Amino acid sequence: MRLYKQDAVEWLSSLPDGSVDLLITDPPYESLEKHRAVGTTTRLKASKSSSNQWFEIFRNERFEELLSQVYRVLKNNSHFYLFCDQETMFYIKPIAEQVGFKFWKPIVWDKVAIGMGYHYRARYEFILFFEKGKRKLNNLGIPDVLAEKRVYRGYPTEKPVPLLETLIDQSSSVGDLVVDPFFGSGSTLVAASNLNRIPCGSDISDDAHAYLKQRVTELA
Repeated sequence: MRLYKQDAVEWLSSLPDGSVDLLITDPPYESLEKHRAVGTTTRLKASKSSSNQWFEIFRNERFEELLSQVYRVLKNNSHFYLFCDQETMFYIKPIAEQVGFKFWKPIVWDKVAIGMGYHYRARYEFILFFEKGKRKLNNLGIPDVLAEKRVYRGYPTEKPVPLLETLIDQSSSVGDLVVDPFFGSGSTLVAASNLNRIPCGSDISDDAHAYLKQRVTELA
């Protein structure tokens, strides 16, 4: 597992053109600040445990440079998945198309149990599905709604490993390089390792690195 501690854009800028087989990520997008401010997502509340570097929000105005680098480092005929909410989806889609990606659809992650909120309490999250060039999914029988229980008492916004395994299994092969420039809890990298891919990622947070290190130790 190759881990780096750099700003996502700076780190991606250091990778060679067309060197990545699959990129999956979950940036700390701006609207997380709104959720944290009103306390609708408990683990995002401002507190000693949540005021760490991981919560340095990735500003919307930086998405063009991020997505340009994602497009550059991906191989031709590859896929790119980005987790986000309904607000950020409308911001990211046109920028990703502008830099060259084809947008297929938002995949819905059904978290099975409802979360906190005020207007129709949240039970899902979007995974935007983009393509560079043309690549078939490995299994055409997988639906666009993926049901996996949310992770409780884990790292903030942690994603379930089986959910990431589905995406990796669909869009890569054994031995492929799978990259996450905002690895957070490390679920993408753990899932890639489980499926015999090469996991590689970066995160600026000391907490993210410590959490993933402990996680890998426990899995060993």
